[in-house]
Amino acid sequence: MLRNAKLSYKKQGHPTAWSDPGGGIGGGECENIASRLLRGMLYPDCDRIGKEPKTLKTFFKSLRIIDGAGGVIEKGWLLIEDNQISEVGEGEPDLKYMGSEQGADITDLEGKTILPGLIDCHVHLSLDGSPDPMTGLTAVPVAAATLKTAANARLTLGAGITTVRDAGSKDFIDIHMRDAVEAGIADGPRMACSGQMICITGGHGHQMGCVADGPDEVRQAVRKQMAAGVSWIKFMATGGVLTRGGKAGVPQLNPDELKAGIEEAHKLGLKTCAHSQSLEGTRNAVFAGIDSVEHGVSLDDAIIEEIIKRGTFLVPTFSAPFNIMTKGVGFGIPAEFVEKTKRLAEDHVAGISRARDAGAKIAMGTDAGTPFNRHGENAFELVYLVGNGFSPQDAIICSTSGAAELLGMADTIGTIAAGRRADLMIVDGNPLEDISLLTDKKRIWGVYKDGRKVNGPAQVFH
Repeated sequence: MLRNAKLSYKKQGHPTAWSDPGGGIGGGECENIASRLLRGMLYPDCDRIGKEPKTLKTFFKSLRIIDGAGGVIEKGWLLIEDNQISEVGEGEPDLKYMGSEQGADITDLEGKTILPGLIDCHVHLSLDGSPDPMTGLTAVPVAAATLKTAANARLTLGAGITTVRDAGSKDFIDIHMRDAVEAGIADGPRMACSGQMICITGGHGHQMGCVADGPDEVRQAVRKQMAAGVSWIKFMATGGVLTRGGKAGVPQLNPDELKAGIEEAHKLGLKTCAHSQSLEGTRNAVFAGIDSVEHGVSLDDAIIEEIIKRGTFLVPTFSAPFNIMTKGVGFGIPAEFVEKTKRLAEDHVAGISRARDAGAKIAMGTDAGTPFNRHGENAFELVYLVGNGFSPQDAIICSTSGAAELLGMADTIGTIAAGRRADLMIVDGNPLEDISLLTDKKRIWGVYKDGRKVNGPAQVFH
């Protein structure tokens, strides 16, 4: 009977169908009843259960469109149908054709700008931005960490970041968060997940990572992440700032370990990224075949040439060192974290600037969750990019179409074009003139994910 029914799951934990082990209504019939009832609740405009809901249409006009690929329409219009962008045009639309007769909700957005939802390619949703967040994460139960992760995901989405790549969590919290978002249980951005970062014994991130020593153990660690449901594998090529007693930039995983792990990941259809805060670490990762280098400190011309040749992405994460250095020990950040950051900062900016000028592929990432690098403040990374020589347009490209290319999602997100998912951010003003508008919550008129408004005047995220 229905009282004995239980939910069955697909491999990654998504609800699929009702089964009835106790007899009575069969699984398929029960699923049909449940789905019809749910459809009736979600779409009350249906005149009877079982009727397909109307197509939801949203129409914006008289607004500036930044398409994420370098194009700008100073006065244009946009039609969203359900979760996709249906049409984009310039000038005044024919409202008789595009508007009320089509059943669209029409909004005049004179003076506002629409751009693709931002994509942050390096976050840690399970870290809380406290002065020593990795130590803090290991000190709390998984349940508490998961609740914090859910809150951080909601803040991130509300700020206009509609897609993220989580670059490491403990106990696969990121994967569970992703699955909850996809199942509609929780609000949050679209997520690519790397699960547990792969590191050496005692190495950077060992508090929350998957420890592996030697090529065979690294291959096994990759398989463990794959079995948990990741889409990315993260390798710790060097030491880092936030591991107490560790030396930032010192090579950790050896070249043979990186090569074995990256080969295994690619064989399994997974993409790879590497934490690197030194030239040697970046060389080791790039020549092993890594897909993206995180941080990318101390790049020289030779490795930049190799990065460009291979099409490797760089993810600078300027937000992390900026916040550590500006807050410092006075805000409780351990002195060793501050000192390590200061030693790396100048070479970090200089190398990324050379790579940008040479034409390397760069995607936006913040390292959100590191000290005072708050979730929901991700757009400050664009301010730091512009402050270090990027044009506002280039910073937006890094955060939209460029980031989508890195994540392998360029055919669905990252640009405003017909057929793309309606992941959008609408701001009051022109971010090409003042990029900081994207950081001002009062100037964010609306955030849409899959055509659904998730933040705006009537939906304020606190």
